[in-house]
This record gives sequence, structure tokens and C-alpha cells, in this order.
Amino acid sequence: MELNQTSPLPTPPTLTTDGNDPCRIEVTDMAIDTVTVFICLCGLVGNGAVLWLLGFRIRRNPITVYILNLAVADFTFLLFMVASALIYVMSNISCSAVVSMMYLRSLFLLSLFSYNMGLYLLTAISIERCVSILCPLWYRCRRPQRLSAVVCALLWALSIIVIAAVTSLCLLHEHEHCRMALISMYVLNFLIFAPPMVISNVILFIKVLCGSKRRQPKRLYIVIFLTVLFFLTFGVPLSIWNFLQQFGYTVVPSQVVFLLACINSSINPFIYFLVGSCRRHCSLVSLQVAFRRVFEETGVTTIYS
Repeated sequence: MELNQTSPLPTPPTLTTDGNDPCRIEVTDMAIDTVTVFICLCGLVGNGAVLWLLGFRIRRNPITVYILNLAVADFTFLLFMVASALIYVMSNISCSAVVSMMYLRSLFLLSLFSYNMGLYLLTAISIERCVSILCPLWYRCRRPQRLSAVVCALLWALSIIVIAAVTSLCLLHEHEHCRMALISMYVLNFLIFAPPMVISNVILFIKVLCGSKRRQPKRLYIVIFLTVLFFLTFGVPLSIWNFLQQFGYTVVPSQVVFLLACINSSINPFIYFLVGSCRRHCSLVSLQVAFRRVFEETGVTTIYS
């Protein structure tokens, strides 16, 4: 995934010619793209299972509405990523561009749409859980019944508006307009959505540490901690990499940050299963039972069971 200096968006690999050889295939790039495809396929299966269980098999509650939408965002992100990775692999093998540059840039922008939505939803989940323990009386008695659905709808609308504005500037206008649009989008992510997510989880963590030691934190909070932790570890590098790219800095290869982003979108279903299946004796249970333990816990508005 080499960078084209005339565009702030990632473009397909540059094929290197040398003497009589039509091109030189980078083995490392091929290996990373192949691993990316494999991880994306595993993530699609995992998020598909989440969509099926939370959509049709498990009772809805405020948190599962967010998790269901997060699975949709991760699933679509992985679809765009596996398509992009396959195109890069085929381009390397055939030593020629398989699709047009416009199509590849459109795929990247669509993946940003899903990526942003995942960030927005994680922020909403974190704030929701934080409010549930800081204002438990309001949360139990005064919270609007369909608040989760309304918030998700508003976040989808915001994500569509943001990516539509970026797309119109990147695909229809000159380089500088695209660059400023991308910078503005990442500033929105870094300054508006990321800080509340981090602060809310710090508050939750402090509440757990200051609680009664004779009671263990509920699985739902462990899931939220791990999901946010993995996003900060594997998901955030994509934003940082593309943000720095707008100023001419390339710290690591693009394949690496896209691989990390795919790991982030693929790992959540496995977190739900592992947290829900492990008890005192760490016995494994069925996927549906594990999900029920996480998302149908009693006393959902309190930290401890």
C-alpha cells in the first residue's frame, strides 16, 4: 500500500520494475496482506455470530443495542478491508492495477465510515455505563426507554454526514481540500469522541477498584474495559497514521496499521465469548450461553453482582 504523493488517500502498491523482470513482488507485503485477509475472514464470522445472536436469539436491553450496532460497523469495516487486501494481493501477483484508483480510494473512504462509527459507538457505550453508576436513580427511573436506539441512529447519521463531506472533497476536488477534510475528521475524532471514551472508562475503573473487594466486577464491565483497551491499542494507530500522513510523516507501513485495525474489528466477538464462558473453573460453554452471561446479567445498572 504505497502512497501516491498527489493524493492524501492510500493507493495500491507501486510495482517495481528491474531489468528484464516485469515487476518485483514484495514478499513481506504479500505476507501481511494474506494475514490481513485471514483475520478479516475470522472477524466476519465472529461478528456475523454476534449479529445473529443479539439480533434474534438474545433479549434486547440498552447495552445490546449498542453492541449490535458495533458489530454492524465492525462487519462492514472488515468487508471493505478484505476487498482492499484481496485487490492488493491480486495487483502484486498480476504486476498490474486490477481496479481503478478511484475505486480503491472509495473503498478506503467507506472503511473510514465504518471505523468512525465504531469509535462513536464505543464512546456512547462508555458514557452510558459511566452514567449508570454515577446516576443510578436517574438511569433506572428516568432514562428514556428508546435512548439507545435514538443515540445509535444519530451516530449513524453523523458518520454518514462526515464521510459524505470527506468523500465529496476527496473524490471531486483537489488535493488540498481532501487533506483539510481528513484533518478535520480526525480532529473531531481525537478531540470530541476519544476523550469522553477514555475518561468514562477511567471513572469506571476507579469505581471498580474502590468498590467492595468481596464482590467481583460484572462481566459486562470487563467486556467494555477490554473492548476499549483493544481499540486504543489496535484501532487508534490507523487514525494517528493517516493524520500524520497529511503532514508528510509516515512512521510505519500502511499494511501494518490496516492489519492492526482489522485485528481490532475482529477481536470483539472473541472477547464476549471468553469473558462469558470463563467461570471459577474456566469451563467453556456454548456461544449463546456465553453471550447471555455477558449481556443478560441481572442488575445491569450496578457494577457488582
